[in-house]
Amino acid sequence: QNKLYFSIMKQLGVFVLFIFLSLGACKDKNTPKIKGVSFVASGDSVQQGHLDSLLPIQANYAAVMPFAFIRNPQQPEVRFNFERQWFGETVEGASQYIQQLKKHDIAVMMKPQIWISHGEYTGDLEAQTEADWQLLETTYRDFIMTFAYVAEEQKVPLFCIGTELEKFVAQRPQFWKALIAEIRTIYSGKLTYAANWDEYKHTDIWKSLDYVGVDAYFPISEERTPTVEASKTGWQPWIEEMHGVSKNFQKPILFTEYGYRSVDYAGKEPWHSSREMKGVNLRAQENLLLGLFESVWQEEWFAGGFLWKWHMHHERVGGLDNTMFTPQRKPAQQVVAKKYQLP
Repeated sequence: QNKLYFSIMKQLGVFVLFIFLSLGACKDKNTPKIKGVSFVASGDSVQQGHLDSLLPIQANYAAVMPFAFIRNPQQPEVRFNFERQWFGETVEGASQYIQQLKKHDIAVMMKPQIWISHGEYTGDLEAQTEADWQLLETTYRDFIMTFAYVAEEQKVPLFCIGTELEKFVAQRPQFWKALIAEIRTIYSGKLTYAANWDEYKHTDIWKSLDYVGVDAYFPISEERTPTVEASKTGWQPWIEEMHGVSKNFQKPILFTEYGYRSVDYAGKEPWHSSREMKGVNLRAQENLLLGLFESVWQEEWFAGGFLWKWHMHHERVGGLDNTMFTPQRKPAQQVVAKKYQLP
């Protein structure tokens, strides 16, 4: 009789577990996508008028991006929160931005970033001696932990622990493991890291994080003005690759940055921000964004993304003669708005 009782209870337990997992899977499937913008820091505080242009596109997230600076990569000291910085790059400024965004039900990803003098690529940052590694690690930890405290204080739901730091992450795994553990002791939200499109699949940092973060500047098309269909075709190998990485780590993919310039050949090497590229091409930006939305966005393993980039002074940026990433005051703004306004 006892054996029969325990057999029934065991089978019941398996059934309940199956139902629980099934419901969990349904919940994950129906989780709203992150429809985000990368909210660029300014010298000013955020006022209501600065959000009037953002609210109509119905973004539900914004990345707030305080910056730190390295003057000399040969002496990699991370400097931040100093008097000469723009307001939005400081502790006070980031906090004020978060508070204003939250008033309009826009959640925040805190995304502290590094700028190296003369615009040197952060992915190549590495120290030459152990003493220099210690300097970089100590000052970078101070930078990240400072804003992790701000994120927790402001109840920010998502924190990005770094952006495009390929060599730093690859060569100092113990530092990153310890940093993530320390962040977890004081921050209760979810964590990601913004890996460059050609970096994300080579790192195992995702084991300790909640999202696989990708700065999604994948080469999509070599055409001057790719069609929507060409853009969708160009995404197919990357979709397969991302699906494999997501499945391997059992983590959703999040585009910590995505976007295209309104310039000729915008899909060929989308990461380029050189002002030497001067051929205004509004249609290329539209078609590439439509291709992304129509091919990647509906995937179950895809969590959403943060459009690069959105400026608070709407009337001063973008426009029909602008070749840079922002969609503001361009046809691409309506493309993003139509997608973000969907459930």
